[in-house]
Amino acid sequence: MQQEFVFSGFGGQGVMFVGQLLANAAMDAGLHVTWIPSYGPEMRGGTAHCFVAISDKPIGSPIVKHPKVVVVMNNPSFTKYEPQVASGGLLIVNRSLVSGRSSRTDIQMIDVPATEIAEQLGSTKVANLVLLGALLEADAVLPRSAVEAALEAHLPARRRDLLDLNRQALEQGAKFGLEAELSLA
Repeated sequence: MQQEFVFSGFGGQGVMFVGQLLANAAMDAGLHVTWIPSYGPEMRGGTAHCFVAISDKPIGSPIVKHPKVVVVMNNPSFTKYEPQVASGGLLIVNRSLVSGRSSRTDIQMIDVPATEIAEQLGSTKVANLVLLGALLEADAVLPRSAVEAALEAHLPARRRDLLDLNRQALEQGAKFGLEAELSLA
């Protein structure tokens, strides 16, 4: 089994954090992992994305050309990565910020109002965790409990006050993912 992911959005939306969290959860579960971050010319407000590969065998190359799962948090990310989703793959879109629509019929898509859900929880900063929760429900690469354990184990000390909020965001995203119907893009 090898699963490849791309998380993409503006700097400051937690794209790197959510990719690293998934990678840490997979490592803690004894799987092989690669995580490759990439930043645009500006850190906060510029484009940012990361590639994550998870496998039960050593990973031959960290390059991800056609990921099975893509999570996009803004319009530029949608434009760039929607065409790259592997046929039969999954595109998860933060519908709160992405106005683009896919015309592809060979992939599935979940529109998640992640920013609105995060705002209802008290902070738009956890929209990334809402999207991750939806991903975990739609594509069971890891159980949510493994990601919650990684959150507990790897959340930096300066962010420990956000632990409960992050857990709530994962839970609400998973709940949305469970209730959402996968649609052909």
